[in-house]
Amino acid sequence: MFFREYKLGRRFLGRLPHGSDLVKSIEEFCNKNLVQTATFSAIGAVSSVTLGSYDQQQLVYVTFKKEKPFEIVTCEGNVSIKDGNPIVHAHVVLGDEQGNTIGGHLFSESIVFAGEIDLQELIGEPLERSYDETTGLLLWKF
Repeated sequence: MFFREYKLGRRFLGRLPHGSDLVKSIEEFCNKNLVQTATFSAIGAVSSVTLGSYDQQQLVYVTFKKEKPFEIVTCEGNVSIKDGNPIVHAHVVLGDEQGNTIGGHLFSESIVFAGEIDLQELIGEPLERSYDETTGLLLWKF
């Protein structure tokens, strides 16, 4: 295992803008506020969502889009750096009006209906993502 130690930095509580892209709005906030490494959780609802999972045989994400409202049951993620910019990595579980759930890796083009976020900045050497030959994923570089 590879680890780095971080100190707690600023903690932000906020509302996610109605109609915004969930992933991009977090990345834009972090860019504007110079947040390079962070963890976050979010709750609320989306009007549409793009999810996926990683095909470990073909080394590609398989994505799908749902054009319907969902409650965000849980959304957990982190922020690190790729090519000098903040990048979000998040997973989400969503519930529909019948109580059915879906989940997976959260992608852009997931549109916020209403949301709240708790983002904890981490102070230390910024985590950077780079291509990993073994998995085909953008993983933290240590």
